[in-house]
Parts: sequence; structure tokens; C-alpha cells
Amino acid sequence: MHVKKYLLKCLHRLQKGPGYTYKELLVWYCDNTNTHGPKRIICEGPKKKAMWFLITLLFAALVCWQWGIFINTYLSWEVSVSLSIGFKAMDFPAVTICNASPFKYSKVKHLLKDLDELMEAVLERILAPEPSHANATRALNLTIWNHTPLVLIDERNPHHPVVLDLFADNHNDSARICNAPGCKMAMRLCSLNGTECIFQNFTSATQAVTEWYILQATSIFAQVPTQELVQMGYPAERLILSCLFGAEPCSYRNFTSIFYPHYGNCYIFNWGMTEKALPSANPGTEFGLKLILDIGQEDYVPFLASTAGVRLLLHEQRSYPFIREEGIYAMSGTETSIGVLVDKLQRKGEPYSPCTVNGSDVPIRNFYSNYNTTYSIQACLRSCFQDHIIRNCSCGHYLYPLPPGEKYCNNWDFPDWARCYSDLQMSLDQRETCIGLCKESCNDTQYKLTISMADWPSEASEDWIFHVLSQERDQSTNITLSRKGIVKLNIYFQEFNYRTIEESPANNIVWLLSNLGGQFGFWMGGSVLCLIEFAEIIIDFVWITIIKLVAFAKSPRRRPAPARYAGPPPTVAELVEAHTNFGFQPDTANHSPSAEAYPDEQAMPIPGTPPPNYDSLRLQPLDVIESDSEGDAI
Repeated sequence: MHVKKYLLKCLHRLQKGPGYTYKELLVWYCDNTNTHGPKRIICEGPKKKAMWFLITLLFAALVCWQWGIFINTYLSWEVSVSLSIGFKAMDFPAVTICNASPFKYSKVKHLLKDLDELMEAVLERILAPEPSHANATRALNLTIWNHTPLVLIDERNPHHPVVLDLFADNHNDSARICNAPGCKMAMRLCSLNGTECIFQNFTSATQAVTEWYILQATSIFAQVPTQELVQMGYPAERLILSCLFGAEPCSYRNFTSIFYPHYGNCYIFNWGMTEKALPSANPGTEFGLKLILDIGQEDYVPFLASTAGVRLLLHEQRSYPFIREEGIYAMSGTETSIGVLVDKLQRKGEPYSPCTVNGSDVPIRNFYSNYNTTYSIQACLRSCFQDHIIRNCSCGHYLYPLPPGEKYCNNWDFPDWARCYSDLQMSLDQRETCIGLCKESCNDTQYKLTISMADWPSEASEDWIFHVLSQERDQSTNITLSRKGIVKLNIYFQEFNYRTIEESPANNIVWLLSNLGGQFGFWMGGSVLCLIEFAEIIIDFVWITIIKLVAFAKSPRRRPAPARYAGPPPTVAELVEAHTNFGFQPDTANHSPSAEAYPDEQAMPIPGTPPPNYDSLRLQPLDVIESDSEGDAI
């Protein structure tokens, strides 16, 4: 009922038309507003009116300019970083350890036989380039070499560089191999059956042969099932000799095994999505994790692992260990003490920071999801890179997880993969694409490490320590261990203080409203009520415009009425005579225009007293009368 009542009022207002003009509304606003400038415009004389009009216009422009700056600053979503320090008992981090050599040479020697022979021949050619000093070329399997050879580029004449093959058939070409500073070694990468080739240059022959060997070994290992590769690595019972966590003994059975292609078998302490994290009782070395490891350096792959030691990483319990990118080395023959401090990062999230809580809003398929770990930007970047390799090279790289239905790249099934992989590695567009798609995690924990080392065991204790460890592992009275392969680790919290680095909005809504109100009050002497008044007059202006448009559309088009008479109108005497005397005819003898123009004038009615308006005596419903009276008051 109330809705109908207000609709009737609105309709009546539209039919009646606006009650005042734009000018009247503007004068009323200037006379009644609480803002100081508009009042002076209508109250002062002509000169002061102009002056106050310019001043008000200038200050209004300044207010709008300042408002634009503050709103733009607020919409930039800047953050401020706060640092707080807390103290509490903390969970011990997950610890991942890997041997620097991914495989035992005794178990992969048969796979690398041809490659090792080629490598030895290459080193002979590099170290003894003259034919008189080089050994005769043995019967080598050059299939690998012909696919991706190493070459020497003689750039002593920059306008005519010469490419020299290390295994050229012509003896004179072999003699031309140079050792001068103008020569450099490169790896030739070809595609389309060798018709399109590029050269990947190196500044050192050591780098060149190492990268070439790793590339070829990757192609070989990519064809071996993962279960067989695990058997070729270092088992936990041979790697982990002793384990102690706080006062509790532990062993290799307390470690989770994963296969990391770059380091082979890796073992993780205190890791998993379902298991409860182990707490640390107190800070200090006696409450941390103590390990004694044997890396078995004597069985390293000679050309694949040029670094000896243990690769280790401290990370969150439910995160995947990217040990190649984030890990550190511990030297053999030393005791390495690692003190840990904890930093907790809390990012604000959208729209302040482009971070993600669990990776569900990242448009990259996570190839590490099979490990049931939390999201990390490292997993996203490597999944993105592997996806680019699969789409561009039709195969996946051996170092990254492979989605179902795809194959790893190798020289036999995918002859062009090395060139394709090298192009993607050097592609700036690929890196920027992946960086743009991947996001940081909103909540992250970082472990800051303080590392110190000392020789272990000492010369005085070396004999009895190696005897005891050899007896425990090999049940032998002879020493089966050496300083070259032994590593001792102490990992502990330095203190239970932790730092929380938290983002917060630099400009919140309170800051925005305070600055907007301050500028408006300073330049215009106004408040929120003044803004409401201004909004009110804008609404009135719009309402008047609507009423005028509706009235213009509903009113009939004003057309000139057709003339009742073709000539001058008749006189009153002629009209009266025609009304009372039906036989009366106008005088046409004198051919007056009026007489000729009105032959049918006798039929026209004459004006008289109008009948009474009986509609005013009719009864109308009460609500209609009430609505009309209220509409007139609008």
C-alpha cells in the first residue's frame, strides 16, 4: 500500500512538472550550504562575487587534485613491513642429506663405458694436441660424439674463424688444434638432422668437458627406470653411520628416502605431511641432531661428480627439498656445526602482494604434487620449465618430474632435444613467462644458518674412531673408513628466539578518509555534511532534468491550429443575425471578401454560457483525494 502511495506521488510529480528552476536551486544551495565559499558568492557585491567565485573554484580544484593523489596512493596497495621477535619452543626442521655423487661408479660403469672412453680420448687430445704426443685413436664408439661433439674455435682471425674437430679424420687437421688464447672450446648443438647448428661457447676446457659429459650422461640415465637408478645409488645403511637426536638414538630407519636425479638417493629426517614434527627440547648442540656419514668417495663417478662432500638442506617439514638450488655443502674430514635461527614470513596477499596460500590460484600444473607436499615457488618454476620443454621439445628433462604419458629426453628417441633444451635455457621470454605466472607463498619459514667447521677426527683420536665405526658397519677389525669419506654434522637451534616479518597495509581506509577530510576542511572549510548537501543538490538537478524530459515527452506536439475562417472573421452582428434568422444571407452584392468566404456560416454554433462542470460534484475515493492534495504540496 505504501509503495503504491509513493508511486502515485511520483506520477503526480511527473505530471505536474518541476516546482523550481535550475537557477533557483543553485541560489538556494549557495544560501544554505555550510561551505564558506558559495555563501560569499551570492552575498557580496559584483567584484567580490567574481573574486570569491575564482577563489572557490581554485580551492575546489586543489581539493580534487589532492584527493586524486591520495586515492591513487591508496589504490597502489603499498605495504609496510614490521619485524617482531618471539620466544617459544619450536619444532625441529626437516633435514635432507645427499651424497655429492648420485651413483656408485661400480654400479653404473657398464652404462658409462663408451662415454668414459670418449671422455678420456678428449682429454688426451686437449692435453697433448700435437700428433707426436697424442696417443693413437682407439676404437671408439663415436655415435655419441657425432650427435653432440666438442669443437675448438680458432678466433685469432675474427673475420674468418676456424672450427676444428677434436676427432678429425685428417691428421693435419688434428695437428692444427690450437692452445693459443685466441682459441676456445665449444659444444655444437644441431637440429633438423644437423642442418641447423649453434655453438655453446666456454671460457675453460674444464667447463666444456664437464657440461658435455653431464649432458650425455643425462641422456643415458633418462632411459633407465627409476627403480634401477635407486639401486645404483648409495643406500642409507652405508651412508648414515651414526644418528643421535637430543638424547634419543636414531638410525637410517628414521629417514625417508627420495630419489633426486641430480644427487641420486637423498634421505630426509623429520619429514612428512602426516607425521607430527619432532620438537626441540632446548637450544644448543646437545639438543640437536648429530650425524656421522660416510660418502664413499673412492667409488665416485670420476667425470660426473667433481665435488666431494655431503649436500644438505634445512626446510619445513611439509615442503619438498630443492637441495640443488637451496642446499649447502659439508666437507669430508670435518665436523660441521650448523646453528639455526628461524624467520617467519607473513605476506598480506592480494591485492597487496601477489602471493598464494596453497597454489590453487596458480595456472601452472604442479608436477611435484605426487610427493604430497605444500606449494612453493621453486616447485612452480620448475614445473613451468618442464612444461615448456614438453611442449617445445616433445619430451621432458631428466632432472624434473614427468607427467603421465610423457617420456624423458634422450639422444636416440629425440635427436634434437639438446638444441631445444639449450634454446629454452637461454630464453629470456621463457623465464619471464614462468616468473609472471608463479607466485610466492603467503606464509613461509626460512632457516638462517651459522656454519663453523673443524677437522674431525683429530690425529690423536682417528685410529680408535675409525676402528669402532668400521666394526659397527662392516663387522671388521680392520679400518674400512678414511678421512676422505667421513663427515660429521651437528645441527641445532642457536636460540628459541624467532623473528616474524609481517606485511601490513601502508595505507588503510582510515588513512584515506583522514586525508580526504583534512584536505577538504583545510581548503574549503567543509565536512561530511557539506558533501551530503552537495550530493543532495546533484540529486535535485537530476530529478528536475528527469521531470522536464518526461513532461516534454508526454506533452502533445504544439501544431498551429487550422483557421476556422478562410478570410477575416465575421462581425458579432452577423453571427447573431445568422443564429436568430436562418434565412439570413450575408451581403454578397458588394462582393465583400467576408460574404464570399462564409456560405455555411448559418450552421456554425454561436458562443454561449458553458454548462456547469458536473464532474466536480462526483464522489472520489479518499486515497485519491489525499494523494492529489499531497502531490500539490510537493
